[in-house]
Amino acid sequence: MRHHSCWRKLLSQVVLLGTILLLNGCEASLFAGLNTTDRRAGIDTQKGIVFDAPHQLKLDVYRPVGVEHAPVVVFFYGGSWVRGERAWYRFVGTAFASHGVMVVIPDYRKYPQVKMDGFMEDAARAVAWTHEHASELGGNPNDLFVMGHSAGGQIGALLATDPSWLAPYGLRPKDLAGFIGLAGCYDFMPIDPSDKDMLGMFGRDEASQARAQPVRFVRGEEPPMLLLQGTTDHEVDPSNAISLAHALQAHHEPVTLKLYPGVGHIALVFALSRPLHGDAPTLADTLPFIHAHPSASLVASH
Repeated sequence: MRHHSCWRKLLSQVVLLGTILLLNGCEASLFAGLNTTDRRAGIDTQKGIVFDAPHQLKLDVYRPVGVEHAPVVVFFYGGSWVRGERAWYRFVGTAFASHGVMVVIPDYRKYPQVKMDGFMEDAARAVAWTHEHASELGGNPNDLFVMGHSAGGQIGALLATDPSWLAPYGLRPKDLAGFIGLAGCYDFMPIDPSDKDMLGMFGRDEASQARAQPVRFVRGEEPPMLLLQGTTDHEVDPSNAISLAHALQAHHEPVTLKLYPGVGHIALVFALSRPLHGDAPTLADTLPFIHAHPSASLVASH
């Protein structure tokens, strides 16, 4: 027991160190170290696939070897819409691929290069690319989930609520098998007038800011949702997940909200890495959700 206690204390220190590194802009070193612990056996990885040639945007695919018609997750990472790289989140791809789920992790343009319309268009294009190519990669395009952490949660949730983003590709939010949000930003109005980056991304007036709020678009046409949130999150207030869950419930949409006591913002996603699984049941709660929502084509065949 003493050895176990020391190990847990060490892992908690890793999370604290991670928070410090993130705040000081040392993300690359942190994620590189974390990714050295991931699983690779039985996983085929394809890196650097161009899905948007005009903007030279690329994605990485993690797929279980020998599996066909696998459920597919498109994961959007966080970073306050201003930073982040797909390679940092290899541990997310391998965590799910080791359990039979194909994962696609795309990059997207950040602020100030683009505002909200830019990164949302990139995200929609990545989902459309995945839907088009899933079968040839061994995945099931009808079992396509969107998942995101923090700012990536806001991006994924907008795709799952506001039909305008996927419409150019002939897709609807309801065509998604589900949305999985990890501490996402779903209801964050009004924006602090002193936050110049947020105002630059989402606008200063109420109508512009409302376009960024997934909770404003819930109308009863959404896919099933799983919302995971730590109660000690000091980056994204838990009220975001609670608000979205209430909006979905009001429209009788299937939603599961899980609040994790004592779990912070970074710990929620870091729990997908091998050494930090014990910090939150992120993977343990997400996998049953994925497998409990089979594709429309499979449902129709039974």
